[in-house]
Amino acid sequence: MDQLNVGIIGTGWCGGIRAVAAANSAMVSELHIAEIIAERLAEVAAQTDPTTATTDWEELVSNPAIQAIMVSATPESTHFPLAKAALEAGKHVLLEKPIALTLDEADELIEISETRDLKFTIGYSQRFNAKQALAKRSLADGTLGDPVSVLVSRHISRSLGGKIGSRTKLSPAAMEATHDIDFALWCLEPRRPARVYSQVAWGARQEEHGVPDTQIIVITMDDGVTVTVSAGWSLPPGYPNFSSTWIEFLGTDGALIMDASHKDIILNTVDDGVVFPLSTMPGEYVDHMYAGPMERETLHFLEAVYHDRPVMVQPRLARQTMEVYIAADLSVERNQVVELPLDREPVGVGVDSISG
Repeated sequence: MDQLNVGIIGTGWCGGIRAVAAANSAMVSELHIAEIIAERLAEVAAQTDPTTATTDWEELVSNPAIQAIMVSATPESTHFPLAKAALEAGKHVLLEKPIALTLDEADELIEISETRDLKFTIGYSQRFNAKQALAKRSLADGTLGDPVSVLVSRHISRSLGGKIGSRTKLSPAAMEATHDIDFALWCLEPRRPARVYSQVAWGARQEEHGVPDTQIIVITMDDGVTVTVSAGWSLPPGYPNFSSTWIEFLGTDGALIMDASHKDIILNTVDDGVVFPLSTMPGEYVDHMYAGPMERETLHFLEAVYHDRPVMVQPRLARQTMEVYIAADLSVERNQVVELPLDREPVGVGVDSISG
């Protein structure tokens, strides 16, 4: 097929990465970007030389020449209306997580995409991390035997947590553990989550952002495999964008233990002290190179559209991940195990009902 015309709505941190990746791709003919902050719009436009740069996202959705749109806008409450508008306009869509704020919204987006035969995927970039891919392969090829338990502990810095927690009042389950829930459910397919129990711990983030520091989630799959996810965002601010991750997969025939703490590169300066370069979850550009999974995820979406291939993150599994972290927040609220699937009560994402 001919080259793609691509739109990016929201060119902040993640959207900026996706815009540069798209601009550098031979699959892309025209790049169109939309960003409400004029200074950031000008900055990304200077990096990517787009065909158009606007503060009005509707210009991209209404442009018949654009085939695919990536929605990287914040706050998270914008995800549903922006993705819905793009899908209804016949565009293939990559949407940053979360897929929506309620299960009904997620179902509506999935229905539109399936009815119109459009590519629709959610930005769970950690699937494109080599260590996570190794875990998936080690289970799929039988190296570990039958899975028994999964443990993922991920904690990020207060500086990065502040960026996330200040824009939308969502729990660590919804905003941080969601990547690891998706990863575990992906690795354990076709098993499905059967019940969820969760607790939170309050600390440094309560006064400023009104959110817990840490959330522990225990997921029991339908065959008894257990998944434990510990997620937090209150590491000391001396680690800019730092993400410390430990992963354990235990099976009947083996174990896979992975240190993804990103402490292998240490930069120590008089002005800034110790920092850990290349330690962010999305990754970052280093001159002509990109370190991290988000660029590869972006190119995968473009390739799926260009070659008419399936997307890696199917929206129905993203919806399942959403159901799990909603159940985790309900478990905290009720102080009890929550059975899955959830009934059709009007539940959604948030921490308003979680008091410290």
